[in-house]
Amino acid sequence: MIPAISIDFASLNFGTIVPMLVAIVGALVILCVDLANKKLDKSLYIILAVLFLIVDLGTLVGYNGDVRGMFDLMLVDGISILSQSIIIIASILFILLSFTKQRFNEQRYPEYYALYLFMIAGFQFMVSSDSLILIFVGLETASMALYTMIAMHNRINAIEAAIKYFTMGALAAGLFAFGSLIFYALTGTVELGKISEVLVASDFENYPFVLLGVVFILSALGFKLSLVPFHVWVADVYEGSTASLAGFMSIVPKMAGFVVALRFFEIFVSSGNLFVEAILYGVVILTMTIPNIIALLQKDINRMLAYSSISNAGFALSAILIGTTQATTAMFLYWILFLVTNLGGFAMLWLNRNKDYKTFKSDHDMEKYAGLIKISPMTAVIMGLFLLSLAGIPPFALFWGKMYLLGAAVNAGYVVLAVIMALNSAIAAYYYLRPIVYMFLKEPVVDGIKYMENATTTSKVVVGACAIFTIVSIFFIENILEVISYYIQISGY
Repeated sequence: MIPAISIDFASLNFGTIVPMLVAIVGALVILCVDLANKKLDKSLYIILAVLFLIVDLGTLVGYNGDVRGMFDLMLVDGISILSQSIIIIASILFILLSFTKQRFNEQRYPEYYALYLFMIAGFQFMVSSDSLILIFVGLETASMALYTMIAMHNRINAIEAAIKYFTMGALAAGLFAFGSLIFYALTGTVELGKISEVLVASDFENYPFVLLGVVFILSALGFKLSLVPFHVWVADVYEGSTASLAGFMSIVPKMAGFVVALRFFEIFVSSGNLFVEAILYGVVILTMTIPNIIALLQKDINRMLAYSSISNAGFALSAILIGTTQATTAMFLYWILFLVTNLGGFAMLWLNRNKDYKTFKSDHDMEKYAGLIKISPMTAVIMGLFLLSLAGIPPFALFWGKMYLLGAAVNAGYVVLAVIMALNSAIAAYYYLRPIVYMFLKEPVVDGIKYMENATTTSKVVVGACAIFTIVSIFFIENILEVISYYIQISGY
């Protein structure tokens, strides 16, 4: 007879999984409410989603148990708590933008909001484990929900965008699985901590296979982080989605991807593995530079911001290459400031979309915003503010993130990398200033365009809060750094 296995419930440390369960239960509640009454307004589902996300954040911040849990699959350390908090706060802000007068097809369905919560739970699982299996499960949970949400948008190019994203995502899933298989074959485990111990103890025996596994994992993460040369889907997917969802994709999934990359590449960076560092170095430089050059040619602000988000991902990835505590702190600071600024930029595009004007080639053609200062001065000033911050112009928010990241590179001896980062910031400043020239220095192309007509009080509050933070962030940088440093230190990075 096979002896019965006795498991002590307390030893499972069930609290590590509670935040994800809150999001999952919230999604199921929304579906059950819809089953009970099919005629409820979308605002109820938005409120329910926000409430469950707030509870999710509360259970996360209030967690003070052991780091490990659920058969050692869960890893709720400082990095996990910090990244989950960023993901949840960003998700709350983006879902609040759904309070709009625009009647988009997908937002009429409660399934949209349920998928949104399932997606957040997937991202939370990704950043709360060092098991390649659970990371993969979280990755696919989030990805499948996101594919569907894109496809629900009632436009022809939305289906095209969803298919492209699904195809690229399926390839990325296969690459991640193959990479995990290689590391399991080499080390006999799928936990990153134990993989690191085995590889270092064996002095990276079977090094060609180790490099092959690194290439597979990097390629999979490259699709999710939109790193060059795995970025080809980004502009089309962002254009096929609503501006709000495009803004979400430019921030939240990448936060989860950065944490996975941080945990994985820490194995090689901390041991001074030159070949892996060289691969990362090349990817970082290409990801910062090539999208910047492509963005110079864009006449659609949405596509321009899509390429700029790829370049910004390269900036953040450089912190993982540098590998110091200051660099890791800089990465989180940079992404928090980028979150607020990019959220504001995409929110302005979202609230100013108007399909009644067929004069322009796209919804967010730069010419549509020509002479905006004469038509809607406040709209022009706020959009200009977000663009100046994205350009890294002092004293606005993202300038401080770039400066701290450059400082981390110089202090770690990556002077050439710091110079390349500075040059790319100069290139980016040019294309960020182009829409500002249209808004402030050109005459309106078409009369009668109405701006911000789709904005509600809630969406205005979100945009206003982002604008205020972009200006006054200089007074809170030290406080933000203290919080980030605290969580990073307790994680041992």
